[in-house]
Amino acid sequence: MSSQPSLHTIAPARRRWGLAILVVAALAIVGALLPDQRWLHYVCKPLATLLIVAMLLGAAPITVRYRRAVLVGLLLSTLGDALLMLPGGPGKPDLFVFGLGSFLCAHIAYLVAFGGRARAFAVRWPWLAYALLGGSVLSVLWPHLPGPLRPPVVVYVLVLAAMAALAASMWWQHRDRPATQAAVGGLLFVASDATLAFDRFVQPFPAGIVVVLATYWSAQWLIARSATRD
Repeated sequence: MSSQPSLHTIAPARRRWGLAILVVAALAIVGALLPDQRWLHYVCKPLATLLIVAMLLGAAPITVRYRRAVLVGLLLSTLGDALLMLPGGPGKPDLFVFGLGSFLCAHIAYLVAFGGRARAFAVRWPWLAYALLGGSVLSVLWPHLPGPLRPPVVVYVLVLAAMAALAASMWWQHRDRPATQAAVGGLLFVASDATLAFDRFVQPFPAGIVVVLATYWSAQWLIARSATRD
């Protein structure tokens, strides 16, 4: 008799994790929108990402190496969540850079995961597409970026675009569920970060935080799911 969990037990567990992550993520967004409920944002933003970590730990991995790299990326993202939430100001000018660095390292971890399943340059169009997209984002941001932030932002955009391009290349080579989830997750991560950058440096808009966080957790969820066999 097999010791592997059946589909009848996997599907409800996956739904429960999805519901828990959705509720906590929604509370984090509410906390970001309501100044008098800011504590909800501080508690629930990292908690939502940690719930994705817990979900991944409880699932059967597509490969141990792939899951390990994605877990590292999620934990680095949680650190980035915390750093970007902390208040800045003249006395704390480097918090954004530290948060950016944490997410840059997270994308490197995702690159390691995807690189285990795909030949990096077997397909060229994803690299060309994301190079064009990344260059377009930088061209919009450039006049609005403070001088000291320009080098780290350029490096970050390059690594983010490479992560998304490799995920798309993996999808083109495999066309299976995990590769599809990784490719969509990579695209949503680019959308989330581009929206965040536009909202922060170019022109704030009321729904910015909702778009940023909704696409961010959708991306993290999909990348985590791409590391599972069920």
